[in-house]
Amino acid sequence: MKKVVVLGAGSWGTALALVLAKKGYQVHLWGRDKEKVEQIKLLKENVPYLPGVFLPDNIEATDDLEEALFDKKYIVLATPSSNIRGVCHKIKNMINKNNIIISAAKGIELETLKRMSELIEEELVEKSPNITIISGPSHAEEVGRGIPTAIVVGSKDKNAAEEVQDLFMSPEFRVYTNLDLIGIEYGSALKNVIALGTGIADGIGYGDNAKAALITRGLTEIARLGVSAGANPLTFAGLTGVGDLVVTCTSKYSRNRRAGIQIGKGVPLKHVLQQIGMVVEGVPATQVACQLGGKYRVPMPICEQIYAVLFKDKNVQEACYDLMMRDKKYEVEEILERSCSNS
Repeated sequence: MKKVVVLGAGSWGTALALVLAKKGYQVHLWGRDKEKVEQIKLLKENVPYLPGVFLPDNIEATDDLEEALFDKKYIVLATPSSNIRGVCHKIKNMINKNNIIISAAKGIELETLKRMSELIEEELVEKSPNITIISGPSHAEEVGRGIPTAIVVGSKDKNAAEEVQDLFMSPEFRVYTNLDLIGIEYGSALKNVIALGTGIADGIGYGDNAKAALITRGLTEIARLGVSAGANPLTFAGLTGVGDLVVTCTSKYSRNRRAGIQIGKGVPLKHVLQQIGMVVEGVPATQVACQLGGKYRVPMPICEQIYAVLFKDKNVQEACYDLMMRDKKYEVEEILERSCSNS
C-alpha cells in the first residue's frame, strides 16, 4: 500500500487527502493546530474547511510532523504559499532522496519573486531532488465531494511527473503531465489577481461583458509575462492557464472573487480579509505581478489598476476609466509585429 502525507489540513489539503484515500492509500493529514486536528479525529470531518464531507479511516489526522512523515515516500505540500518555505525548513532533516515532493500551493514568494518549485528546490534539493507541482482548475469543495476534475502535474523530471500522475489518477480526478514549470506556476499564481478584478467588477455592478474582457485580457497579461520569463505559450491555453483562470474568476467557491466583490462594494481590504477568514492569495499576488512586470518590462495594465485599488485607495470607477482609455492597441501585437517585419 502506498503511504502519503499531506502537510496542511485546510480545505485543499483535506480534499487531496480524500482523493488519495479513495484509491486505498494510507494518508496522514498533518495540521499544526492541535485543537483542530483533534476535532478532525473526533468528528471524522474537517468542519471549518470542508464541512459535510466524511473522512474515511485511512486518513489519519495528526499534529506531530515527525509521525506524519515517518515511512512516507510521497509528501504533498498543501499549505498556503506563504507558509511553504517554513514547512520545507521544518521537514528538511526528516526526508531523504527517495521522497517525492508534491507542491499543491499556488503562489510566488513576495520577498524573492521565486516560484514554489524554485523555493522548494532551494530548501530541499540536497535532501530530495524529486520535486513536482500539481495545479489546475480544482476547487477543494468539488474535489472533496468527488466531482470530476482535471489537473496538471509538472516537474523537471518526466519520470517523477508520471509517477505523481499515477498516484492521483482516478475516475474522478484526471491528471495530465506538463514539463513547463514556469508556465504552470505563473498561470496558477497570477490568475488570482484577475479573479480579484472580476470580483471587483461584479461588486460594483458591471456585467458579463466586463468580466469576459477582464478574463481574456488578463490571460494576455499573464501569458506575456510568463513567456518573457521562459514559459511555453501553449501552457496558457491549457488547464493552468485558461482553465484555472475561468474557474477562479467565475466560481462561488473562489475566495479571490468573493474578496473582490466586497472590495467592489466599497468594503476596505483589511475588513474583507477578516471576513473571508482564509488566505486570499490574490492580494500578495497582485504585488508580485506588478514587480514581475517591472522586472521583465512587460506592461501589466489590469494588474497595475487592481494594485492601485487595493493598496492606493484608487476609486474603482477611475481605475476602470483608466483601463478603457489607454492608448489604442492591436489585440495581438505580436502578430502585427511579425507581419510588419515580413513585409
